[in-house]
This record gives sequence, structure tokens and C-alpha cells, in this order.
Amino acid sequence: MKILVIRRDNIGDLVCTTPLIRALRRQLPNASLQALVTHYNAEVLAGNPDLDRVYSYQKAKHRGPGEGTLGIYWQRLKTILALRRERFDWVLLPGGAAASSLRFARMIAAKRVLIRDDQDRQGGAHEVEQCCHLLPRMGLRYETPAPLVVPDPALQQAFREQCSARLGFAPTRLIGVHVSARKPSQRWPADRFAAFIRAVTEPEGTACLLFWAPGTSDDPKHPGDDHKAAEIIAATHGAPVVPLPTGHLRQLIAGLSLCDGVLCADGGAMHLAAALGKPMVCLFGDSDPERWGPWGNPHRIAQAESREVEDLTVESILQRWEEVQGANSAIECQERQ
Repeated sequence: MKILVIRRDNIGDLVCTTPLIRALRRQLPNASLQALVTHYNAEVLAGNPDLDRVYSYQKAKHRGPGEGTLGIYWQRLKTILALRRERFDWVLLPGGAAASSLRFARMIAAKRVLIRDDQDRQGGAHEVEQCCHLLPRMGLRYETPAPLVVPDPALQQAFREQCSARLGFAPTRLIGVHVSARKPSQRWPADRFAAFIRAVTEPEGTACLLFWAPGTSDDPKHPGDDHKAAEIIAATHGAPVVPLPTGHLRQLIAGLSLCDGVLCADGGAMHLAAALGKPMVCLFGDSDPERWGPWGNPHRIAQAESREVEDLTVESILQRWEEVQGANSAIECQERQ
């Protein structure tokens, strides 16, 4: 059996699709499982042991300097022809009936196309549950495994060495703080991030990895947080902080994999950290935690009544931080027993 999963959405959407892929591999160990994603989020699936092949294509709006629209569409046509030759038994659209995904499915000419629709909400409120509800529609068992991403070992080692060189010691505990957020309602002020970092790095041997999307805030394609990160670094002068701007997903995945806990806003970084099993506190603004919260890891949600992250206090976040660290310690004790 040959199965193709098409997911052309954002990073978090694709991470929330990896439980479906894991379940397919568990229940159909001899099937050929492949995926079609965009260049933008393809690194989410790098090294994924459940997939036999990953195809990716470039969206025209994401083209870089020197890349022409005609060349992008020519490469896309070649990808479609390669997929047609595979003669898939199933094409799955866990993201729903988006026009572009439907066009791909029609051009690939699979025997059966399965599109997520309203009946898949019976599986539960969360994105993972709704994706995995495609399983019983294929005649398979409904299950919702944890998501999965695989860090690059070479990058992990490089970041470990970078931390030791920057700090002058090898930290025994690393706290990850990711400060970027796409939606304005998800953004926490720089001074509060700095106060949180100063508090959690007080214990000896503890250090902070500071993550952000590099670039200027006025970049129309990929706005960044260089200015905000600089404010935080200045406000935490003397604290054990290692700046780690991540221009590529593989860097973010590798960096997050080294952390013992993570503070971040709802978004791609949150889902990546969840897929790495990291205990975390998640800052939610005007979005739904029941649908988009972390899946499969110890966590606490912080959401103000106003649905504005800027209304959350440092004290409330530190309280949730202590709660999730305590919950994670209890889980580790049970696992050892």
C-alpha cells in the first residue's frame, strides 16, 4: 500500500500531523508512507523514521532572491509528475479541503483521496485528535501518539560547545526562552522576559538559551526580533544567557532539544518543543489552547482574560513554571519506578 500525506500549512500544523504519520506506521508497518510539504516547513520531517520519502515544493510567495516564479512552477510540475508515477492508493489531506491541496490531490491521481471534514471533529477538539480521526475512516484503529521531530546530532554538539564557550562552564541545566510570536496578541514584553530569565537562572549551573527569529521587525516577508532580543540581552547582563537566533528550523529543533524546560508563545516553536517532550509554559493570546495547545508533554497554559499576552505578569508565569517543573519531576520518578 502507498500512502501520501499532504500538509502545506504552517510549522505547528505539520508537527500536529506527525502523530497521524506515527499511527499509520504502527498499524501499516509494510506500507510506503510519503509526505508532500512546502520547503518552508520540510525540516520538521527531517530524519523522521516513520516516512519513506518527503517531497517538498516552493510556494511562490516564499521565493528568495534570484528565484523566478517560472522556475518555481517548473519544479512543482516535475514534483507532481514524480508523484503521479508512484500510483498512490491513498492521498490524505489532514489539513482539510484547501484549494491548493485539492489541486495537488487531483493532479496526483490517487485511487482514493481522504479529506478531513466536520465528522473528524468527533475525534476531539485538538488538532492532533482531528487529524488522527482519519484513521478509522481508513478502517484503522483510532489512536493519538505523541508528535515527533528529530534533532540534528551535529548541530546539537555544536550548540553544546557554543554554550560552554560563551558561559565559561558546562551548564547542568538549560532553560529555553523563545521570544518571537507572529500574532501581536501573543507577544510578551522584553522586560518581562528578562525578569523571568533572571529568576530561573539563579540556581548554580543553570543557564538560558535565548531563541528568536533573526531580522528586523519591518521585514515584510520574515519579520524578526533582533531589537527585542538585544533589549533582553542588555537587561540580563551578567546572567548566564546564550543568544541563539535561529534562521533555520533545523537550528531551532536542535537548540530546543538541549533544553530542560521551555517558555514560549503559541506557535511553531511551541509545537516543536512539545514534539521533543520538553516541559513548558505556553503564552496564549487570542487563540484556542484546546485546539492548538501542546500535545504529549508536561505543560501549563498561561492566558489572560483579555486574551492579550502582554497582560500576563512575571509572577504568574513563574508560578506556572514551578508547577510544570514539579509535574515533570513526578513523571520522571514514576518512570524510574
